[in-house]
Amino acid sequence: MVERVKEHYGRVDILINNACQGYDAPIETINSDTFQSVFDLDLVGPLVAMQQVIPLMKEQKSGAIVNISSGTALMVLPYMGAYAALQRALAHLSLTAREELAPFNITVSVVYPYITSTDFEKNTIKEGMEEQEWDEGDGPPFSPDPPEFVAEIILDAIETGAGELYAHDWMKPDS
Repeated sequence: MVERVKEHYGRVDILINNACQGYDAPIETINSDTFQSVFDLDLVGPLVAMQQVIPLMKEQKSGAIVNISSGTALMVLPYMGAYAALQRALAHLSLTAREELAPFNITVSVVYPYITSTDFEKNTIKEGMEEQEWDEGDGPPFSPDPPEFVAEIILDAIETGAGELYAHDWMKPDS
C-alpha cells in the first residue's frame, strides 16, 4: 500500500492508523488466540505501517503520523482490560516514535477519541461475559461523538503536530 501511494504521488506525507478491533472479556477468561488476533491488528498493524513510511519520510525530511488510540487507554474499566492495554501500548509506542523521529521533522501524534457514533461497539468481540444491560442512568457520561468531530481532531493533529490530543478536556490526565 505504501509503495503504491509513493508510486502514484511521489511521496507519503501523512499516515493515519485507525484500524482496530474492540475486545471485551473478563481478565480470567481472555482467550489468548483472540487476544493475539486483536494484538496483531491493534498494535502490530500500526507498527508495521509506521515502519513502512518512516524511511520515506526521513528521506523527504518531513511527515506526520497519527495513531488513533482510545479513551480507554486512560481508564481502568471492567471487561476492557485487553483492549485498553493494547490502546495504551499504542499510545506509548507512538510517543516513543515521536521522540525518535523529531530530529527528522516527522511528527507522531496519538489521538484519544471518546465513544464515536460508528459500528465499533457492534463489531466488538465479547467473550466470557453476560451481555451487559445498561439502565438509562448507567450509560456513558456524554453522548457519543460524531465521526466528523473525531476527524477534526485528527486534522488538528496533522496541522499542529501535537503529541497527544483528547476528544474532551475531561479526558486529560491532569483534569
